[in-house]
Amino acid sequence: MKKKQRLLIRTLILLILGVAVVYTLYQNFTKDQQMKVAVGEKAPDFVLTDMQGNKHKLSEYKGQGVFLNFWGTWCKPCETEMPYINNQYHQFKNKGVQVLAVNVSESNLAVTKFAEGHNLDFPIVIDKDGQVQAAYGIDPLPATFLIDKNGKVVKYFTGQLTEDTVRDLMNQIKP
Repeated sequence: MKKKQRLLIRTLILLILGVAVVYTLYQNFTKDQQMKVAVGEKAPDFVLTDMQGNKHKLSEYKGQGVFLNFWGTWCKPCETEMPYINNQYHQFKNKGVQVLAVNVSESNLAVTKFAEGHNLDFPIVIDKDGQVQAAYGIDPLPATFLIDKNGKVVKYFTGQLTEDTVRDLMNQIKP
């Protein structure tokens, strides 16, 4: 009787593990299909307010390349790449490449403190209600979209960027 119980328990555990593995594989293989904005498509327009109260409308950057970065203060890879983005912003802002850093739903205080602590001076906007994040299908952070002078997405990159990568990406969208 005890052998039957052990066999039943072991079978049940293996079944649960099998279901977990299948679910994980399914999620990983369908993740790319969840992205709502594809390369070659027009980037969804939005209007968000920066830390100084200025409104930024994506479509107003037509004619320029836009380095659109989604990030959070709690995200360590985001924190690491921010100084690189800031350095390259200074190299490319007069060459027709703009940076828009979209913070995902944090308070003005937290974002301001982070920006001041890292001496960031590119435009930082906050997606308070998460609508822009949802429109772009962002998950996980950091996520970066390269948008060309015509407003089309030319590349999507997720994960931490190096300074060389940021430079290369900005070169790709320089008008």
